[in-house]
Amino acid sequence: MSVFGEAALSAFLEPVSAKLLDSVLNFVADHRQVHQQLKLWQSILPEIKAVLNHAEEKQIKDEGVKNWLGDLQDLAYDVDDILDEFAYQELRLKLQKTQAQASSSKVRKLIPTCCTGGHFFPFSLMLNAKMISKIQAITDRLNSLNTRRSSLGLSEIMSQGATFKGKKPRLQPTSLMDGAVEYVGRANEKQEMLELLKSNNSDGVCVLSIVGMGGMGKTTLAQLVYNDPSIKESFDHNSWVCVSDDFDAVNLTKTILRSLDADSQDENDLNLLQVKLKEKLSGKRLLLVLDDIWNESYSDWTILRAPFGAGTKIIVTTRLQKVSSNVDSVKAFYLDKLLHHDCLSIFAQHAFKARNFDGHLQFKEIGENIVRRCNGLPLAAKAIESLLRTVMDHSEWEKVYESEIWELPEDPRGLIPALRLSYHYLPPHLKQGFAYCSIFPKYYEYEEEEIILLWRAEGFLQSKAKIQGKGLGNQYFQDLVSRSFFQISSKDKSRFVMHDLMNDLAQLVAGEICCRLEGEKQQKFSHRSRHSTYVIDDWYQSVKKFEAFYQMTSLRTFLGLMALRYQVFYLTKVVLEDLLPRLSYLRVLSLGGYEIYNLPDFFKNLKHLRYLNFSRTRINRLPNSLCSLYHLETLILRSCSKLKNLPSKIGNLVNLHFLDIRGAGSIERMPSGFDQLTKLQTLSNFVIGEGDGRLIRELKNLSNLRGNFCLSGLENVDGQDAREAKLNEKLGIDGLELQWGTDLENSTRKTEVEERLLDFLHPLKKLEQLIIENYGGVKFSSWIADSSLKNLSYLKLRNCKNCKSVQKIGVELFGENQLNPFASLEILSFESLPNWKEWDTCEGDEKVLKFPSLRELSIKTCPQLLGRLPTHLPSLQKLEIHSCTSLVVSISSFLSLCELSIQGCAELVDDCSSAAKELSSLQTLSLSNISKFNIPADRTMLRFGNSEHFEIDGWEELASLSRYGFSLVGHRFITVWGCPQLQSLEAEEAELEPDKISRVESLRIACCDRLNRLPQVLHELTFLTVMEIDNCRSLVSFAENNLPPNLEKLRIRNWENLEYLVDEKEDSKSMSSTLCLLEDLYIYNCPSLMSLSSKGRKNICNQLQLLEIYHCSKLSCLFSNTKFPITLKHLRIHQCPMLEYIAEEFEESACLESILFFRSGIKSLPRGLDKLIHLQEICLDWCSNLVSFEESGLLSTGFRDFKVIDCGNFGALPKCMASITSLRQLSVDNCSADISFPSEGFPANLTSLAISNAPKIYWSLVE
Repeated sequence: MSVFGEAALSAFLEPVSAKLLDSVLNFVADHRQVHQQLKLWQSILPEIKAVLNHAEEKQIKDEGVKNWLGDLQDLAYDVDDILDEFAYQELRLKLQKTQAQASSSKVRKLIPTCCTGGHFFPFSLMLNAKMISKIQAITDRLNSLNTRRSSLGLSEIMSQGATFKGKKPRLQPTSLMDGAVEYVGRANEKQEMLELLKSNNSDGVCVLSIVGMGGMGKTTLAQLVYNDPSIKESFDHNSWVCVSDDFDAVNLTKTILRSLDADSQDENDLNLLQVKLKEKLSGKRLLLVLDDIWNESYSDWTILRAPFGAGTKIIVTTRLQKVSSNVDSVKAFYLDKLLHHDCLSIFAQHAFKARNFDGHLQFKEIGENIVRRCNGLPLAAKAIESLLRTVMDHSEWEKVYESEIWELPEDPRGLIPALRLSYHYLPPHLKQGFAYCSIFPKYYEYEEEEIILLWRAEGFLQSKAKIQGKGLGNQYFQDLVSRSFFQISSKDKSRFVMHDLMNDLAQLVAGEICCRLEGEKQQKFSHRSRHSTYVIDDWYQSVKKFEAFYQMTSLRTFLGLMALRYQVFYLTKVVLEDLLPRLSYLRVLSLGGYEIYNLPDFFKNLKHLRYLNFSRTRINRLPNSLCSLYHLETLILRSCSKLKNLPSKIGNLVNLHFLDIRGAGSIERMPSGFDQLTKLQTLSNFVIGEGDGRLIRELKNLSNLRGNFCLSGLENVDGQDAREAKLNEKLGIDGLELQWGTDLENSTRKTEVEERLLDFLHPLKKLEQLIIENYGGVKFSSWIADSSLKNLSYLKLRNCKNCKSVQKIGVELFGENQLNPFASLEILSFESLPNWKEWDTCEGDEKVLKFPSLRELSIKTCPQLLGRLPTHLPSLQKLEIHSCTSLVVSISSFLSLCELSIQGCAELVDDCSSAAKELSSLQTLSLSNISKFNIPADRTMLRFGNSEHFEIDGWEELASLSRYGFSLVGHRFITVWGCPQLQSLEAEEAELEPDKISRVESLRIACCDRLNRLPQVLHELTFLTVMEIDNCRSLVSFAENNLPPNLEKLRIRNWENLEYLVDEKEDSKSMSSTLCLLEDLYIYNCPSLMSLSSKGRKNICNQLQLLEIYHCSKLSCLFSNTKFPITLKHLRIHQCPMLEYIAEEFEESACLESILFFRSGIKSLPRGLDKLIHLQEICLDWCSNLVSFEESGLLSTGFRDFKVIDCGNFGALPKCMASITSLRQLSVDNCSADISFPSEGFPANLTSLAISNAPKIYWSLVE
């Protein structure tokens, strides 16, 4: 047990002692021996609990006391398990009695008298010898501990931290800005880092390192830089990766790739991962933070950074100077300890919201002395101030300063005394919750609700006051946030994380009670371990991974943590069928994310279970034995898409607080019994099946429901049943979703029934969110316009196709005689309202302010909507109008817009009579299928000229951008799509100067049939890195003489008349020798293309890494001067029949990794295959001109895959085949009948050999 290993033992003993009430003693009264021993427990435990304060102080220096606390903690868990068993049996018998009394009298007569009496407890018959022996052993251990207590000299004392523990602290609320005070003392470093990151003077990867000891503020400085607004403008992608001890190139690359593309497929091949990452970053600028690196291997670092090129900036934080040297830092920032006045300033800001002690002179001297003990460490100053923030007693400050904890020997983890001290003075209940979080790996990010549910399952949320579990848990959680034990994630503001030193502290104080299984190494844990997690980091979890759990027979927490969310993982059946039934004391079980289809019936062994998570599994049914988990509080079935029904006896789960079935869309109906779940607080969805309408009445008893609640299947309910649900009495419901079935044409659905039903579903007045979907009535209820819904911030009406009264929305939404309707509404959405014809904005009354807080307005698929939108929406930031073909949209009043998307409207206008104002906040503009664009050109430029993302789609009449005031000026990402009449992007080349459009980084043009030229100035842009041209038939060449100087990625598709990528003019003075930076070139279906450059003088491939050409029937030449680019890694040629040669010879330093030819005229590969040391794959398919390979060899040590398929004239495999020891897959299919077995044989390490229609090879193998 660690030096603080009691981890708030008093907080744990409190509820254990509380369970030894008279009701428990009465429950075992029939068994005299057990009854006497429990009475003894009842008398001894308070005596032991009384000396815990003394033991906590004394164990710092007394090893005997420390061991005594460890033995006591272990015993306390065993006592709790026994008492929990009694509570389970008592609850079981109580339920049986209730069910028996509710049954027919005939059935009641069959129940023995002993089961129908006043106490209804035949429990004495169930106490087997094993249970009695265990109770006796606990009694013996308890007596021994009590005897040792006296010999150790432990007595009842007041805690030295009485002020800290006895008072409920009045903590300051936290916010995202709290971290700003940590800016003290690091301003110069931050500014210099920002300048280096935003500079454009690096040809390769730019690495900055931050070096310093733990708690010095390395991560904080990186966060300040990472979150700076100027950084967000300078990079296309930002990625934050926490490295810690596990420097694994595969997993780190996966994490980086997933941060850029959430839908990227799981892959364990490092080469493929890096290829994908390279492609994803092509033409993009990336800021990557690698936080907390410990690995000192230079080779590991070079492998990880391989995919990154120019445009990537990396920040590394580390405690080790050697790491900084290995990463080739452009500059290393060594963080020294803060000066005393800076450290003092941090302390004062957190403690007093001031820069110094001037307003609290009585604490000045003692405060300065405490800050000196923080030794210049920002984290130490912050931790101590969080401890003293609410303490205004000078003597308590002195106790902190004089604490012996400052003098403890240094911990191997580098824990600073201030952190130990801040933990030492935590209230017991917070100690307990914090220590439990040691089960999470470093940098694991968690949601507040996730932790609270686990705390409740473990029994940590005990309150004598009537505070519901989640409310109490929220209070505990926010207390730990305020005290800096938890902090907001820098990547996701809705999630939290522990500083790595705080994680070390949690491990220290939890001791052997909490453990976690990380990495591949086999680990042994103590038999005393009660809480454990393991990381799910491989697609298949074999039995070997779980061997350590077999020794933890008293385990309470079995929690799998996914390294990559939303991936598919498989679990060995041994865990389900053998391991879990052995872990009979589990409180928490999570198997979320596994491909589990069927569950063994093991729940009968898990009587103590409180938390069960099967989210994202494939289970189609839950065993009925699950309903015997009478203690179960949390059941998570989120995204169980195959699950059709909940267990029929769900009413037995009388302690259930939390039921989440979001995304379990196959559930057809709720079973009866929900009226028994009176403790239920969170119910994500209540599904009413056909013929089950009366079940909605069961909601009447669920008075504790809160948060978001969805009622679906409402087409099966009538109004009177809905009235009995009493939704308006559910005080905690904040969000309500009312869903009818999508089949509005069903003859069984009656409009008057659905209207009456909606009337009776009147929610509570405090409602914040309301969604109504597939409603079949012809009018809405009056309560929707009720002024009492003053908290409503989100309103969505979707697919209400029968609502004829919605022809004119006005009073129905605003109500009558309201001065400020929907004052709190921030998001308003209308979708699929086909009968809606007019929005009566009621704007004649200037006293009425409509939607003053509205930030987002979305109207989709309302084809009959006429007229105008409200003109005064002062807070509107996002406007979406889609498929409203009769609507006129005016943008004159929306001066705060950040995002504007108009698709399929009748007219877009700007009818402001005064001078137009610039939409300086506009970031994204998307215009599509607008029948009439009626905004003057000068106003267009002013309104839309500075949006970063500019997209035009499906504008058939558009012949010129400039005619309507559009330009390439001012935008970073431009897309022009589906404008068949467009002839040019800019009308007058002379007016388009490069310095005015230097922001353009990406240009995509598609389906513009009449576009006959690209602006010449485009090829002088210094920031342009990505271009895509698709289906622009009138363009003959992409560029004259030069490509844009920094173009890295080019995609060309379906370009009928393209003859040359670069058309070199004879006497052009603009011919440049500038190095071409093109890395990725993709050409598809350009039947006129003959060569990449017209004269062959311009080598546009000297930096090329990926070249893909498909369906170019006239292509006969690839590379100028027949030189193969040494940088090219992947070559893929499909259906280019005129291309017979690609180059004469491969260069010595060529980087080629894969060659693929399909249906091409290639006759032979270049000489020098033996020079390709990076080559991994050759695939030749339908290459009828190919006869053989040169005999110089294929000697790459990484060459793994060789396929020759349907090459009818290919007659000889290379003689050196046997020497290619790295080859794993070989396929020869439908080649020359004379192709024979290589004389030297095949490689010995082949894992796959496929031979088809090659008789000579076949018979050689048979022989």
